[in-house]
Amino acid sequence: MTNGIPHSNPPAPPRSPRATLIHPAMAWKNQLYYGDNYDVLRLYVKDESVDLVYLDPPFNSRQDYSVLFAEKDGSKSSAQIHAFEDTWTWNLEAERSYQHIVENLGGRVADAMRAFRTFLGSSDMMAYLAMMAPRLIELRRVLKPTGSIYLHCDPTASHYLKILMDAVFGAQHFKNEIIWKRTSSHSAAKRWGDIHDTILFYSRGESMTWNEVLISHSEEYASRYKNEDESGHQWADDNLTASGVRHGDSGAIWRGFDVTSKGLHWKINTKTVESIVGIEPAKELTTTQKLDLLDSHGFIHWPKQRSGGAGGFPRFKRFLSAGSKIQDIITDIPPINSQAQERLGYPTQKPEALLERIIKASSNEGDLVLDPFCGCGTTIQVAQRLNRRWIGIDITHLAIGLIKKRLSDAFGPQIRDTYEVIGEPTDISGAASLAADDKYQFQWWALGQVEARPAEQKKGTDRGIDGRLYFHDDNSGKSKQILFSVKAGGVTVSQVRDLRGTLEREKAEIGVFLSFEEPTKPMLREAAEAGFYTSPDGSTYPRIQVLTIQQILDGLQPKYPLHRADATFKKAPRARAQAENLVLPLE
Repeated sequence: MTNGIPHSNPPAPPRSPRATLIHPAMAWKNQLYYGDNYDVLRLYVKDESVDLVYLDPPFNSRQDYSVLFAEKDGSKSSAQIHAFEDTWTWNLEAERSYQHIVENLGGRVADAMRAFRTFLGSSDMMAYLAMMAPRLIELRRVLKPTGSIYLHCDPTASHYLKILMDAVFGAQHFKNEIIWKRTSSHSAAKRWGDIHDTILFYSRGESMTWNEVLISHSEEYASRYKNEDESGHQWADDNLTASGVRHGDSGAIWRGFDVTSKGLHWKINTKTVESIVGIEPAKELTTTQKLDLLDSHGFIHWPKQRSGGAGGFPRFKRFLSAGSKIQDIITDIPPINSQAQERLGYPTQKPEALLERIIKASSNEGDLVLDPFCGCGTTIQVAQRLNRRWIGIDITHLAIGLIKKRLSDAFGPQIRDTYEVIGEPTDISGAASLAADDKYQFQWWALGQVEARPAEQKKGTDRGIDGRLYFHDDNSGKSKQILFSVKAGGVTVSQVRDLRGTLEREKAEIGVFLSFEEPTKPMLREAAEAGFYTSPDGSTYPRIQVLTIQQILDGLQPKYPLHRADATFKKAPRARAQAENLVLPLE
């Protein structure tokens, strides 16, 4: 696999007429697809059915991305597996995609692609745009007329993608270029440090779903509001006047105050009056009428009378609002640091707060959110938490497995009943096809069935470990581990013996041997001779467990302890979500 797109077609979801899997809202099940998002969109997502699209595609930054997992004690390790290559090459597939757009689709998109080809030639960037164009066309098709799309990218390709988005959605539907400060600094040789990503925000039609989202004021800003009314609301006084004489309505005398004599005029914002008083249209009122309304609603500050003289000119009471409106430069959402509880180690993982802001602004509860490059599932998790329906698509079983585990950790094992996974093997023949097609995809899929994380994926260096799963069964806060060995081909007793040795070397508590073929009697005997792991509560679990893929498909899971002591959470907070939601071992 390259660039998040397979060299050959993955096992395809069952073919059906377009959009047969979109259900009425009452019967809806969220959907997680394994496959090429272009095929999934074209075959399974209904026209004008989606309220919000967020996508974070590869950027053509010419990088190889690896998933970095933690060691058993929670620290960072060098154990990593290759996730995808973000390097694009012009080839027959890119040429075919380009010709399809130009010859069959026509219109502004074809014009843009011809211009790109003239300027970029058969370059890697052209290959990237040839991949993105048909997917953006499909995403426009599935968006409702009131829907919106947010395309997350970096400066490597953002300028080209904006032109392409203009062609697909119409330049008149461009709403914002949002800048997210993704890091505080970056050392770059002979250029300015690149510390931001770009998010291109477009609507599908003239009207769109939009909700006001407020962010908390900074302490510095809030400190300017030094006064407090009887209800405890903070306020600061501001000018009601501006320089310059006006001979019309705004220069009239009000309550004995003659602004003209001081070279001033009354400064009243009509929209402010409408929002405060609820009078529409306020533009039909005179300036003095507006001032009367503001005063009657408590928005005029009368400075105290000075000794021997009159009080100062009235001023406007500006109350501290519940928060600031969101702006197109985001500096208050930091990247995911190495100690963040939400950190999964996925290379392109974005903060949940960023997705929460986008989803709240451009969708409502019950709306359908789609992420066609869903990676480790941040969009999906946030959509679930905010009571949105969702569709996620990814090309690797690694991502699908991570998402299933992430949802279980966040919402409990019962969440599995609320969504369906489409495109994964569901029977032994499908598993066999996947094993024959791609060894590592098969490993990722098998490990995902037992909610284990893959281990290092370098040939000859896996040290007998294909996956890990951690558990807690005492109050020490120490993570204990289960090691997994996955075999797609023939199995022998020596492989089980090797797993026993690996457990001793790694000081792991339990080992699980996942095999496609049925184990032999010598293998079962070797596993039995490993004995049991005894939990502090006295319960015992086979130290070596041998499970077949068929047993996993039938619902059998590895057996291991579950511990819920609060002391564990206090000492190991990062393990809390995992410890709370581990599935009880099957008997």
